[in-house]
Amino acid sequence: MNGKIEKSHRWIVDEPEVPFELTILYEDSNIIVVDKPHFLATTPRGMWYRQTALVRLRKHFKEPQITPAHRLDRQTAGVVLFVCNPKLRGDYQMLFQEHHVEKTYECLAPAKLIARPPTGIIQRLEPPAVFPLKRRSHIVKNRGRLQAYEVPGTVNAETVIELGETDGDIAAEGYRRYILHPKTGKTHQLRVHMNSLGLPIKGDDLYPEIIEPDYTDFSNPLQLVARSLSFIDPISHEPRTFVSQIPLG
Repeated sequence: MNGKIEKSHRWIVDEPEVPFELTILYEDSNIIVVDKPHFLATTPRGMWYRQTALVRLRKHFKEPQITPAHRLDRQTAGVVLFVCNPKLRGDYQMLFQEHHVEKTYECLAPAKLIARPPTGIIQRLEPPAVFPLKRRSHIVKNRGRLQAYEVPGTVNAETVIELGETDGDIAAEGYRRYILHPKTGKTHQLRVHMNSLGLPIKGDDLYPEIIEPDYTDFSNPLQLVARSLSFIDPISHEPRTFVSQIPLG
């Protein structure tokens, strides 16, 4: 049943409370699909424990076996799939590991001409139009370094980028909507690829430069949403599509 997970009480800890609800898009005896808000981590990491989607779900359902089939960055909102039947955990996680899930993201980024990255490949898919295009590069993310970065080498990251429909208010601010189709899943891939084109995603505190975060300020979210997930269910063999309702802008 669809619904909102309400936070019943507050813990007195140093961990700031994320003031946004986690919406359940779908649940059955095997999986739970949620619409994760911006600023809420998927799983415990670093300073974040209680203010994570996983801990909220386990508390709400009183089920410690719930586990994520994949993850989104804390700054990224959108659809996340969790597995509640431990016997089927590997079946759903394998969908993501073997790239059998079609992912679509949306973002807001500057409305301007693209830049030519120093490395990697840009392929126009409908020339002479700039978009849609395919961005391919080699992305590296070192432990202890906040930013991922591109280096010359064999392509390990691929994203198809197209223009979305942009309303007047967004256009007036100098931004437009882009639809992103990642074909691989490298850390920060979409943020790195957009930034490499001279189109950093609005609200990004890592690209092009690191901005020291205020963890109590929830007023300027990264304008990136995992808009949809589509796959063939490995248990029922039925097609599944789940769509985020979180707005941009």
